[in-house]
Amino acid sequence: MVVPALLLALGLALLIIGADWLVKGASALAKKWYLSDLAIGLTIVAFGTSAPELVVNSFAAFRNHHDIVFGNVIGSNNFNLFIILGISGLISPLVVKSSTVWKEIPLSLFAVVMLYLLANDFFHTGTQMLSRIDGLLLLILFGLFLFYVYKQLKRDPVDSGLKTTHLSNLKICFFILFGLAGLIVGGRMIVNNAIDIASALGVSEQIIGLTIVAAGTSLPELATSVVAALKKNNDIAIGNIIGSNIFNIFLILSVSSLIKPIHYNTIFNTDLYMLAAGTAFLFIAMFTGKKKMMDRWEAVILLTSYIGFTLYIIGKEL
Repeated sequence: MVVPALLLALGLALLIIGADWLVKGASALAKKWYLSDLAIGLTIVAFGTSAPELVVNSFAAFRNHHDIVFGNVIGSNNFNLFIILGISGLISPLVVKSSTVWKEIPLSLFAVVMLYLLANDFFHTGTQMLSRIDGLLLLILFGLFLFYVYKQLKRDPVDSGLKTTHLSNLKICFFILFGLAGLIVGGRMIVNNAIDIASALGVSEQIIGLTIVAAGTSLPELATSVVAALKKNNDIAIGNIIGSNIFNIFLILSVSSLIKPIHYNTIFNTDLYMLAAGTAFLFIAMFTGKKKMMDRWEAVILLTSYIGFTLYIIGKEL
């Protein structure tokens, strides 16, 4: 039990360092090709923060650990929304742009609804699963979302806080190659040892995916949003979370289901209800207290709700 836990922690560390190095190397390479900070932010940096979930889910899907696939994405989205936004909101009340209120938050809720409908076979394909056709649909929606973000940022550019360093070609190759290696090795270690821990504790892969794996792969988002909140950069603090949640459903699950169709365990419906309720609460919070702001008391509600819900699902398992 101790060894798998240590190896899981090592895998998470490799995953996060690998994502950071890949972003650093790829950003420097993109600068050499004279790409703008906006283009780099929309592609390389956005991919980098989602790379941990993508790699873990790719391994899990390939090895038919479907509960880890869904648990990681749904758990990460709940962790992002309730814990990371809650902590960010406690640090500083978050003022939200009008486009985020009326477009990005509803789009995030739409992503949850789409996942619920597809996974629960509301379109009568015969099985409760994400098929390759479902994955292709989610990938198309992801492409449309990227196009929307690109158009939105061109109309209303914000300082992304992107720091692109100039590196030699040798250093660029080092960061990209070792970053990819860290992602691959770390992702494999996480899946293998998460399964071992679930077996040792006698709990389901669903619980491990929703808690340990989900929280671990959300660490890049946590660091980004907390730093942004400390700097009073509300656009990044909240935009990072909403964007990441949309990325996780539209991109991560689409790639996972394209690798192999993923059978859906309806026990995840409770977690999807929680995610939908949290997203709806965030939207409503924009009109309570100070408008277009998440106040500290609303951040407390997010944090306590997540803690209570997590204790509930663990209690059910035990």
